[in-house]
Amino acid sequence: MLYKYTKLLNKRGGRLVTRASSKAEADRTASLRRRSVVDTAKAAGLLSGENGRIAGRVRQPLIEAAKARSGIVSDTELLEYALARVALEDEFGRKLVARKGQVDSSLDLEF
Repeated sequence: MLYKYTKLLNKRGGRLVTRASSKAEADRTASLRRRSVVDTAKAAGLLSGENGRIAGRVRQPLIEAAKARSGIVSDTELLEYALARVALEDEFGRKLVARKGQVDSSLDLEF
């Protein structure tokens, strides 16, 4: 649900890659991704209740890069988005790697 953007199959490597044909399309993709994260966080009840306060020192190049990549201008919105991404992150990769060697070798995978 978090990744509602177009993925294209890279014919050469067989890898899934994301490609935007223009800056406007890239901006729409980032906006859709942001909206999806925020909507999912709201549905999970993560954005309800009282506001808390968080403070810290973060390197300016990291802040600028995150704002440029996400299209977010406000520091507060950037923090909320980043925290929502972490809170909603699934553990698919870890779970997949943990299953290594668990598929029965006699299983016909039709390759």
